[in-house]
Amino acid sequence: MYTYKFKTNMTCQHCIMTVTPFLNELDFVDHWQADLNPPNTVLTVVADEDRPGEIIDAVVRAGYSIEKVAERS
Repeated sequence: MYTYKFKTNMTCQHCIMTVTPFLNELDFVDHWQADLNPPNTVLTVVADEDRPGEIIDAVVRAGYSIEKVAERS
C-alpha cells in the first residue's frame, strides 16, 4: 500500500464531486479523501501501486491544481 498526500486548490463539495469520477477511474486507487481546509485542501490517496503521477494527472484533468506534499509510506 502507498499513501500519498497532495495539496490542491479544491475548496468545496462541488470540487470533490468534480474530481470523484477522475480518481475513481484509477483502478489502483484503494480509497481517497479530501480535507477541505482553505487555503490548501489536503488530498490523501491510498493506492495499491506506486503511481503518483497518474493521480496528479487525474486531478489536473478534472481542472484543479495539485502538488505532492509528502513522501509515500
